[in-house]
Amino acid sequence: MRFVKIVSWTASAVVMAGILLAEDSQAARKKRLAVLDFEYGTVRSEVSQMFGSDLDVGRGMAALLVKHLVRDGTYTVLEPRLVQMSLIQQGPSGEWRNNLVEAARVGRMLGVDALVVGTILQFGAPHQSVGGGGGGATRGGGGGGFAGKESRKAVVALNARVVDIESGEVVTVVDATGQSMRSSKCFAGFGMGSGGFGFGGVDFTTSGFLQTIIGEATDASILQLSRDLIAANGKVGARRKGVNGLVAHVKGSAAVLNVGTKAGVRTGDVLVVERVTEVIRDPATGEVIRRITSKLGEVRVTQADEVSSECEVMGGVEVKVGDVVRRSGS
Repeated sequence: MRFVKIVSWTASAVVMAGILLAEDSQAARKKRLAVLDFEYGTVRSEVSQMFGSDLDVGRGMAALLVKHLVRDGTYTVLEPRLVQMSLIQQGPSGEWRNNLVEAARVGRMLGVDALVVGTILQFGAPHQSVGGGGGGATRGGGGGGFAGKESRKAVVALNARVVDIESGEVVTVVDATGQSMRSSKCFAGFGMGSGGFGFGGVDFTTSGFLQTIIGEATDASILQLSRDLIAANGKVGARRKGVNGLVAHVKGSAAVLNVGTKAGVRTGDVLVVERVTEVIRDPATGEVIRRITSKLGEVRVTQADEVSSECEVMGGVEVKVGDVVRRSGS
């Protein structure tokens, strides 16, 4: 008995195409990541004391992590500025930072496999009193990045969750702590107020920042975080595109399809072959609104280029030019 299914042929918009920093590999494509700005509410007071104003250190932290991940090459990483542009209309960041289902929706909109959602847990001095000051980056001086009355090493502690954008589940959690090699009374360096970084955020990728005490600790923590994220590559699932194409040529048990790697087809894929048995048109406009298809069988992709693919017809099924091919479930 043939399996009959109604298939809606609605073209889906391709969003964010061509904005990734690296292309997919033909053999096994890299997983795509988007790194969101780190949440820094727990260290906001320390940041204000260090830089003289409430700078967005979370954005700087994300940019530095992207730099390390791109340099390694394990992942394809979305350009941070493009992520920000895409999130402008998504409402307050707290709505999707603390709601993994909503965060997953953002990830699907960005066209990535997973999101890295990070938090800055510590940013400044070790958590102990110094000269009457509190924990974190202790009070004293404001705007010059003072650590207190004594020379101290800077410490930065981070946490990052990797969120699968299909399920909204956290697939791995990594923690990292970095400490400066040097000690100083001034973590950020004199004169590094808000005007020294521009655009309301700290550029953590510049040599000027990385040469400061807090810059050393930041880079050490991000380096550790990036290594752990790279090691967790196997836990990140790659999204599979839905495939909808047509049989373009048939010879014996071999068939050529009009879709290739650009459409998500990969060597080894098994695709369903269906035949259109009835076309339903809108009586008012005459436009096709549904196509009813009957399943014939399956084909296995043996070779694929960007725009076409060669397949082996499985099970002795007779297919013909014009038959529909799709990925099961798409």
